[in-house]
This record gives sequence, structure tokens and C-alpha cells, in this order.
Amino acid sequence: MGSVIDQVLTEEYAIYNGDCVEVVSGLPDESVGFSVFSPPFASLYTYSNSDRDMGNVKDDVEFFRHFTFLVAELFRVMKSGRLVAFHCMNLPTSKVRDGYIGIKDFRGDLIREFQKHGFIFHSEVCIWKDPVLAMQRTKALGLLHKQVKKDSAMSRQGIPDYLVVMRKPGENDTPVSGEFTHYAGDQSLNNFVERKYNDGRTVQVRGENGTSVDVWQHYASPVWFDINQTNTLQFQAARDSDDERHICPLQLDVIERALQLWSVPGDVVLSPFMGIGSETYTAVKMGRKAIGAELKPSYFALAKRNMEQASKTQYNLFEA
Repeated sequence: MGSVIDQVLTEEYAIYNGDCVEVVSGLPDESVGFSVFSPPFASLYTYSNSDRDMGNVKDDVEFFRHFTFLVAELFRVMKSGRLVAFHCMNLPTSKVRDGYIGIKDFRGDLIREFQKHGFIFHSEVCIWKDPVLAMQRTKALGLLHKQVKKDSAMSRQGIPDYLVVMRKPGENDTPVSGEFTHYAGDQSLNNFVERKYNDGRTVQVRGENGTSVDVWQHYASPVWFDINQTNTLQFQAARDSDDERHICPLQLDVIERALQLWSVPGDVVLSPFMGIGSETYTAVKMGRKAIGAELKPSYFALAKRNMEQASKTQYNLFEA
């Protein structure tokens, strides 16, 4: 792995400052139980000047020319019958960059890339995002109310996030079995459960996190409305004043749910675009083993500190 300039290896995790394709190519066949990550959104954000940075590209064609090597390696290292979950969104276009105002089907392009390498499109969930916050942040023409008054033919809805899940064909030798013991989300389930007293009385009381069935009914929804958009490692972990801000860290609620649904304690969880360590941090705290790769040295430095904290506060509340 010639691109690796720093690494941390412990019994709980292995993280590398280097090219994710080279890092994943060094892993054994059929060694990863689950992978969850947020890939670069093609050329929407440029994280560094490195030629190895998949976000440092001129267009989507060039991005997928790089990305295809990673998907091929992911197919090799994933255990048969197990899953890869990636977080993405469809991408807005602009007249300056693309010649027109509209939306590109980036989510669909990613799915087709995985299918090309043999993965099965397993499932997906749409993650609601507040269009008002998106309007305030981006000033997108289609989200402005003045555009409705002017010509709503150019008005559109906000762009949601997606968690797309791809499955490697074959039989899963280690079932992901068991009930949910915790709910990850931005609300209490507020369900009512029966409590029986010694004198024979049965009273309906409000439960905090609900039963396993209650949790599953929320997770099984095709749209997740209860993800806290600000619950990210960037806000949770202590940061120095000179720490670089990660542009779009994945919400911890999403990562926790994915790990609950599709992995078991002891699984190796892979994040090829580790960033500041959101996926690896959560995996270790939930009793999994983590492997992460991050190209940018400043993000890797923060991920190292976050992983040290994860090891100190590991817990096993989240069961599959």
C-alpha cells in the first residue's frame, strides 16, 4: 500500500491515511461482514488536490473511472450474502457547470456501478431533509418562494438523502439474528406497554424506546423522518479551533441503524471513505471491529483522536 503515510492498528480497529483502493486491495477475500460509507459526490465537492482524490475530478465520467476500482475490490472482500450500504443524494446541476438547471441521477449511477460488478440491489431508504434549511444554505433557485411567484415551472422539492443497500450474492454463513434492544433516532417511540403488578392489576404505561417490534416498524419505513441532521461526529466529538471541518459527515443515527440492521458484534465493518471517522467510531462503540481509509491527512488526524475516544467508551447496547 504505497500511498499509506500513517496508520493505527489495534485489536479493535485498523485505520489508514492513504488511498482507499490500495487499502481495500490489501484485505483478504471474504473478510468483511458489512461496509457503510458516504462516497464523494462526484465533482460536487473537492476535498484535496491529490490525484487520488475521487472528488478531485472534472466530471461524473472521470469519477466513475476511479470509483469502479473500489467497487471491484469491495465485491472481492465482502462475505457472501452480506451487505454494503452507501449514503448518497441526487446531484443538482447548474448552468455554469453543466449547461442546464436540473438534477442528475447520481444515486442510480451508483447502483448501476455496483450491479456491473455483481452486487444485487437489496433495498434503500429515503432520508428526509428540511427544504427550508437547504434553501437557506444553498439559495437554490428551485427552492426559493420568489420563484413560485415568478414561474413555478422552475420550482422543485428539496433533494433527500438515500441509504442504498447492495448485497453480495451467496449464502450468509453467519446470520444477523436477534431482536433490537435500542432505538436510534430523533424521538422517543412513545409506545404504550403493559406493566403487571403483584396485586393483579395491569396498567398501560408509556415506554421510552419501545419493544423490538416497535423499533422494527420505524426502521422498516421506506422514508426515515426521524434522523437528527445535526447528530454527527463533527458536533459530538471535541474539536480544536484549527480542526478542519468535514463537509458532509454522515449522521450517527443512520450509521447506528445500519449497524443494528445488517451487522453483528464482532463483524469487521469497512469504511473506505472514513473522513473524521464517523462509521469506524460508531462500529467500535457498538462492539464491531473497524477498518477505515482516509486520504486527507487533516481528516485522518481528527479520526485518530475520535477512534481513541471510541475505544474508551465502547458499549454493546445495540444488538442486531
